Amino acid sequence: MAEKWAAHFLQKQGLKLIEQNYRGRFGEIDLIMQDGDTLVFIEVRLRRNTDFGGAAASIDIHKQNRIISTSQQYLSSLAHTPACRFDAVLLGDAQGKNAQWLKNAFDA
Repeated sequence: MAEKWAAHFLQKQGLKLIEQNYRGRFGEIDLIMQDGDTLVFIEVRLRRNTDFGGAAASIDIHKQNRIISTSQQYLSSLAHTPACRFDAVLLGDAQGKNAQWLKNAFDA
């Protein structure tokens, strides 16, 4: 449900949905979208409370590494490698309460 809300939200911002819940050998990428010439790998996090740092803190270095490895697997299937970035959409609930879109949330 959170991924659907985030995809809809980002489409209203002009991004084009390429893949949802892409599964690779190293893990899953919630959304893969196109923002102009840039391919965007997006992690969607839903956290109802801010205990333990909330949604942003839950994307730790281990999660980032799994997303990066999975994105490299995805990119290896393409004819050419486009410009890429890693974003995060942080939600307070599945309806988008307190939604935050973090562009360039981390680097590969």
